[in-house]
Amino acid sequence: MRRTSAAQPSQIRRILGMLAATLLLVSTVGCGVVAEEKPIPTASASETTESPRSATIVLSGDLLWHPSLYRGAEQDAANAGDQGYDFAPLFEDVKPLIQEADLAICHEEVPFAPPGEEPSGYPAFGAPDAVAEGVSAVGWDMCTTASNHSLDRGMEGLRHTVESFEAAGVDVVGTYTGAADAKTPYIFTTEEGVKVSVVIGTYGLNGYTTPPGEEYAVDLLDVPAMISKAEAAKEDGADIVLAAVHAGDEYETMPNQQQIDAATALADSPAIDMIYGHHVHVVQPWDRINGKLVIYGLGNMVAQHMTDEPRGYEGVTAEIRFTEDEDGSFSLDQAAYYPTLVTRSGLLSEDGAPPARLLQVNKALENGHYIADADQERLELARSRTAEAVNALQITDIIEK
Repeated sequence: MRRTSAAQPSQIRRILGMLAATLLLVSTVGCGVVAEEKPIPTASASETTESPRSATIVLSGDLLWHPSLYRGAEQDAANAGDQGYDFAPLFEDVKPLIQEADLAICHEEVPFAPPGEEPSGYPAFGAPDAVAEGVSAVGWDMCTTASNHSLDRGMEGLRHTVESFEAAGVDVVGTYTGAADAKTPYIFTTEEGVKVSVVIGTYGLNGYTTPPGEEYAVDLLDVPAMISKAEAAKEDGADIVLAAVHAGDEYETMPNQQQIDAATALADSPAIDMIYGHHVHVVQPWDRINGKLVIYGLGNMVAQHMTDEPRGYEGVTAEIRFTEDEDGSFSLDQAAYYPTLVTRSGLLSEDGAPPARLLQVNKALENGHYIADADQERLELARSRTAEAVNALQITDIIEK
């Protein structure tokens, strides 16, 4: 054995000491003994701690397809040299708002006309099924469909509405083509993995009834049944459950007793995180019950009422953010609204004005983007009237955008 150099006693002691310390560390790590070693540098807390997950949900008012609206989309298609319907110009101003949401939910107030039948308006609505592709192109992820008009075109119209939305890649909650679908909790998963469910109920069906054996086809305003669905959704992993209530007195700003009773009972359920509503065609107040946000009515997103009710052209789009807590549950930490105004279609007055356009009110005021039937005075009236309705119950921390 070739010896290169002779170690000194002090060196030997240092080497043996280091070996002994190493052996001690190796032999005691599994027993939970902490050796006195110099700390190993680690990343800072800001570099290793992930931000809590959140979900921004956008909720829109009624899509109420009066004939001048879908005929306007037909005219817009013709102006572009195409056939059929083009809904892009109608929704152009709000499209970015819808597309930026983690989950965007619309409310389809009326069914689609079955194949071979012509579209129609009040009293028995039947919108063109091209609406489904238009809704998809704007960026909505799902639509609630339970309303007093759900059976305006019978079961054939109901089924065609569901199938048209599904073919366009838009989820549907509220009307169903089969009992299994009606019983299965709806859950949407965001890109961050947040699971959101929606339950809904309508106060009635305009005197129509579902055929025997097909009672599952429309979700009615049955609070215990809605709570049961919410509980099933939570059991299936939903982080957030929203309850939609289709009820109220048309054109009345304040909620009626049925709305209040339903919202109170739903808010008392631990399975439901927020309540919102449609149907009355005007904006209604925002409230908090049992610490949960309640939006009694979003008003219309698009409509062209022949009645002398300017508020029917006004609405709000709600932007709600839920953020994950340390225990894994989710809490609502921001509630905001965008006042909207749909202009009156030139097809109603034959004055040469363009088809209807949906505007973000504050954006239009800021940019000076005034068009037919939406000058500064009209936009400011919509803004002030909407703010008054939203804040009528004087809850705090509601943001206007």
